[in-house]
Amino acid sequence: MNNYILKPMEEKNISDRQHFLSELNPAQKEAVLHGDGPMLVIAGAGSGKTKTLVYRVAHLVEQGVSPESILLLTFTRKSSEEMLRRAASILDERCRKIAGGTFHSFANIILRQYGAHLGYENQFTILDRADSEDLIGMIRKDMGCQKTDKSFPKKSTIGSVIGKALNTGRAIDDVLKEDYPQFEDFSQDIISISSTYNSHKQAIQVMDYDDLLVQLRRLLTQFPQIREQLQKRYQYILVDEYQDTNCIQADILKALVGERRNIMVVGDDSQSIYSFRGAHFKNIMLFPEIFPGTKIVKLEENYRSVQPILDLTNGIIEYAKEKYAKTLRAFREGGDKPMYVEMQNDHSQSRFVVQKIQEYVDQGIPLSEIAVLIRSGWHSNDLEVHLKSSGIAFVKYGGFKFMETSHVKDVLAFMRLIGNPRDAISWNRVLMLVDGLGPKAASDLVKAMSASMLPETAVHAFSKKAFFAEVQEIFNVVFQSSRQAPSVLLASALKVYKPLFEARYDDFSKRKSDLESLQVMIERYESLDVFLTDMSLDPPDISQANSTPQEQREQSMTLSTIHSAKGLEWKVVFLLSAVDGYLPSFQALEDQTQLEEERRLMYVALTRAKDHLFILKPRLEMNAAQYYRYPGMSLGAVSRFLSEGELLRHHADRWSLVEEVAQPKVSKLPAYLQNKTPSKSDVFYDSSRDSALTEDLFWGDDKRKYRF
Repeated sequence: MNNYILKPMEEKNISDRQHFLSELNPAQKEAVLHGDGPMLVIAGAGSGKTKTLVYRVAHLVEQGVSPESILLLTFTRKSSEEMLRRAASILDERCRKIAGGTFHSFANIILRQYGAHLGYENQFTILDRADSEDLIGMIRKDMGCQKTDKSFPKKSTIGSVIGKALNTGRAIDDVLKEDYPQFEDFSQDIISISSTYNSHKQAIQVMDYDDLLVQLRRLLTQFPQIREQLQKRYQYILVDEYQDTNCIQADILKALVGERRNIMVVGDDSQSIYSFRGAHFKNIMLFPEIFPGTKIVKLEENYRSVQPILDLTNGIIEYAKEKYAKTLRAFREGGDKPMYVEMQNDHSQSRFVVQKIQEYVDQGIPLSEIAVLIRSGWHSNDLEVHLKSSGIAFVKYGGFKFMETSHVKDVLAFMRLIGNPRDAISWNRVLMLVDGLGPKAASDLVKAMSASMLPETAVHAFSKKAFFAEVQEIFNVVFQSSRQAPSVLLASALKVYKPLFEARYDDFSKRKSDLESLQVMIERYESLDVFLTDMSLDPPDISQANSTPQEQREQSMTLSTIHSAKGLEWKVVFLLSAVDGYLPSFQALEDQTQLEEERRLMYVALTRAKDHLFILKPRLEMNAAQYYRYPGMSLGAVSRFLSEGELLRHHADRWSLVEEVAQPKVSKLPAYLQNKTPSKSDVFYDSSRDSALTEDLFWGDDKRKYRF
């Protein structure tokens, strides 16, 4: 047997301090070399916050701090692993021994060690979202809530209410009032379900995702001896994205920090946009008060965007009511101003985006470096249709693709049946919407129609069933004349679908906008067949089917909600529908706190762009059907965050769209003119190419006009 000798790993010697710090700018260096005591690093967009954390970790280890006594808390496991990998590449493998991970993974480790104090064995099970909802569903059924009132919220909705109450520190009553007002009458029942749910979890030794944080806080606050042990174990605590922490996470950090108060948090108050997940903006604003003597360092050198883009974003955040004042400066020189473009409607907006994307691709910019950002998932409904018809590959983040949402699929099933009543798949989907009509009855109906010479009469075999009247209404819609205008057919389908829709989806008020988008889109169609063809998703080709998700991303542009785009960057960014009522959302207009978060959302969107930024403002009030119909609501004004202080006039170039006039085509002469010999100067052309029935023919120099 041959032996192979492994040499001891060589530790890097960073004796040359100047070399170690040469990669850092002065502000980053100040944060990295900070000694003991609390520190708040306000890291502006693109200012290298991750790099600062990585070098801080390496510096502490290089100074002799035990890696096991350093706790690095992040919001994703991937980011934690990447930071420790980078720290190890700067210093050595000791950096990989640091206690790093998400708040939830850290809580899981501690609760496995000390859970017995709370009545949990170290082998407790963690419920995922589906498991949690199933348990809530069992309790809901045992209590008989749905039997007393069929409008009682579904198990998924109840789970969301309970989770939101925990993460935001609000009572269930308050969550219902603000987010689910249609269920306020069921408040006491939901509170009872929540109480029973918690006791059941304890009894069967399980925790859900939220419990990990709640139980860790309980452990730290109710058991001083354990808190002291953990304070001694973790001498230095570092936290990334501190502006995204909730009240529970802030309490955990306060309890973990010992007498030396060695906590360093990194974040950007201007990018606090996750209040709907429970993030508490005040955590970062009040940090210096919670930890007196906090040293504040601001990272203001931006390595992402060109200065003209930063001039606009600096201006937007300058008007924030509460903030840490900072001014981002570009590391790179030059660059173009953002482009502000007004257009007639969202249809023109979509055409513009598609055309510009094609131009950038022709210039050599890959699709992966192009992104379209939206405030809400449904804002891109029209654009998605145009991207697909133009063959532009895209990946959507945040919400479902328009054509993949279940309620849109429901309506399109109605429309497909009008065009083809033999479509058994669509029949099954539509029939299953009816309350009381189960899979077997739906299958029997479909079979009866297939076997009948007159399918519309098959329903009479079920005349004694409770669902007969609703099914009869569906049949009346399906078997109407398909020769009517598509918009008329859709209107009749929606009339029948509306009560089924509201009974099926607890959040139907949020989904309505998608159905209204369909009404806007279908106005452009004269043929139902053409509409259905355009709405259908083409199956992927072989290369796409065989490609990995990473390869798909590299060959596609990004379509993303702003929330899902945070932390990312692209060479070219389009901000869709920068309209008051869209961004800021009309739902935030009467709440100053929400309105300020909408401002930060605008800031996050614009700071994703590296080189080219387009801000698009369609005149949405020009649409045939508006998405929202509230008294006094106009969707024609540009976002108020862009109109303050004439920011657009100072910091953006304004574009206007002009329709190119197509060159007239040469027409063939009608038979009764073919014997006339024209002169060399004579020209023949159509004056109207849009009409298939009537064309105007102009004859040469004397401009005589013939109609044929």
